[in-house]
Amino acid sequence: MTVEYMAAIRARYEKLGYTPYRWYVAEDAPPFAPLRQPLAASRLGLLSTSGAYAVGQCAYHYKDDAGFRAIPSDTAPEDLRFSHITENYLVDPKQDPDCIFPLGTLRALVADGAVGALADEVFSCMGGVYSQRRVREETAPALLEAFQGQGVDCALLVAM
Repeated sequence: MTVEYMAAIRARYEKLGYTPYRWYVAEDAPPFAPLRQPLAASRLGLLSTSGAYAVGQCAYHYKDDAGFRAIPSDTAPEDLRFSHITENYLVDPKQDPDCIFPLGTLRALVADGAVGALADEVFSCMGGVYSQRRVREETAPALLEAFQGQGVDCALLVAM
């Protein structure tokens, strides 16, 4: 089954009462920042836009939820849940969370020595946020502060 992603998102936002969705276009390319040390000596953070949350945490609501969830990095796969404006894309993550929230893979890379350490908490947000301003002014700075608070050297972004 083929899903027309752009049309589905547009229809979903219109159903929520928003004007047609405007996809974000960056004015400038992000600055390149090389790693200061090898990945094997680095503390790695994770941010997934999959709407992941752990059992006991609140699910995301669909009307412009610009929040994020801090999930302990030792959370078992069976304790992960997903809620996202694009629910129909969550069939695979609900069966195998690692495909969009790769905690198991990252823990294995730490055990193998390819990554120095994984942050104590990893993060997820719902990538389908209508307000670009809220993402720039609220979500992104709060995530940066949370990463810095854990002494993260670099982060893996897994975009859905």
